Amino acid sequence: MTYLRSWLCALFFLLVSFSLPAFAQRNVFELDPSRSSVHFTLKTSLHTVHGTFRLKSGKVSVDPLTGGASGSIVVDAVSGDTGNSGRDSKMHGEILRSRIYPEIAFVPRDIQGHIQAEGDSQLEISGAFHLLGLDHEIAVPAIVRIAGSALSLDSDFSIPYIAWGLKNPSTFILRASDMVQLSLHAVGSWTPESAN
Repeated sequence: MTYLRSWLCALFFLLVSFSLPAFAQRNVFELDPSRSSVHFTLKTSLHTVHGTFRLKSGKVSVDPLTGGASGSIVVDAVSGDTGNSGRDSKMHGEILRSRIYPEIAFVPRDIQGHIQAEGDSQLEISGAFHLLGLDHEIAVPAIVRIAGSALSLDSDFSIPYIAWGLKNPSTFILRASDMVQLSLHAVGSWTPESAN
């Protein structure tokens, strides 16, 4: 009887371990720069400036049991474009200083919210926003959609760029907001870390 009970217990734990979803283990989310984009919006007293950046790379490892994350999402600062050559020259030369700091990065450390193995997940991602050589702590909302091994990520948030050390672009005539709105839409895939 003891032998039978031990065998049944072993069988139960074996079945449970095989039935655990893939998201019970650490996973790697890799973004495809060619199918991803970053948009920014800056309100001024005369008009609203719209622009884009190119995503350079994005690879994040997540432990769904603890919420711990590592990796980075890197934006090509040099690619910043508002469609106005004079404004872009000032943005790159005086504000972003992109020749000196060619990358803007977000380094996630913690994810609040449960990542669903299929469908939409509402998350809050905390980490460091790397800008002009300095790190700034920030928590950003994100929606992650997963279908099989494919994923998409959407995040909209504001950053206090002037408080973070960027030059104020305001002039005597034009007054710019001290917050810039960023919107990230990224597409990629996920795999179990052990498979990499």
